Amino acid sequence: MSTSSTTTKSTTVRSVSMRLSALRAAFTVLDRTAPRLAGRWAFRLWCTLPDTSGRRQDNRPFPGTRSAVRLGDGREIAVETWTPTNDSAARTIYLIHGWGGWRGQLGAFVEPLLNAGCRVIAFDVPSHGDSPAGMIGRGRATALDFSDALTGVVTQHGEPAGIVAHSMGSAATALAVRDGLPAKRVVFIAPEANPISTVEQVEQLLGYGPRSRQFLYERLARLAARPLDDFNALRIGSDEVVPPALIIHDRDDKRLPYKGGVRLAEVWPESEMVTTEGLGHQRILIDNDVVKLTADYLTSPPR
Repeated sequence: MSTSSTTTKSTTVRSVSMRLSALRAAFTVLDRTAPRLAGRWAFRLWCTLPDTSGRRQDNRPFPGTRSAVRLGDGREIAVETWTPTNDSAARTIYLIHGWGGWRGQLGAFVEPLLNAGCRVIAFDVPSHGDSPAGMIGRGRATALDFSDALTGVVTQHGEPAGIVAHSMGSAATALAVRDGLPAKRVVFIAPEANPISTVEQVEQLLGYGPRSRQFLYERLARLAARPLDDFNALRIGSDEVVPPALIIHDRDDKRLPYKGGVRLAEVWPESEMVTTEGLGHQRILIDNDVVKLTADYLTSPPR
């Protein structure tokens, strides 16, 4: 590494550390004097998407047909469809990206699914990719945006033969199928099993206390309009009627720990767990073995 690169990296680390220290100091004061304000601020930070400008991976083999789906609240989201030559009885597979992602990240799955005679539909969750702002504004999103988008697209384009979900998309898919979305099979890749658990990580990072936490959870509960435990796929019951799942997770995933995927495989009523190594959180989406395994699982006859 050059001296210039080392200096730039060191400067960036110091800058991030200073901003974090300033945030923690501000939250310490607000936690004592204005916990409601602290909770509202923590909520906004928790919902803020990472800046992925200039790092948008496009793994699509070629562009599909662009369209839009209008959600129940009037928002329209970007949708892209790939249709096989003989689509008279094509099964439909949906691709749902993760937090801060977009539909092109799952593009490596398009061609093998098309070759197997499937219609493939990918879309951008609100505030992601080519879709407009989410329910709480541009650059911010929640698990509700993900589940609303999936449900809306399926409502317009038809019952899924399968769903391929990455990261936060897995949590949304788990919620949707538990609510009755009639998918035949699902594939969870590097799954986020319980997005609400990240609230605890934000609390540890910012250093606020119980009073601020209470207002943050109240804000989340009002927005969700349902118990927050519903978003936790690890609370699924062994008798719940959900589709079989293939769970693929990498031991070296630094974004979402591997143990989360293992735990999800343990509690999901009918599941298979596949472990990879050295692929991390993003490269797993373009690995040839992962792509083939996913396509085979979704298109093979019922066992």
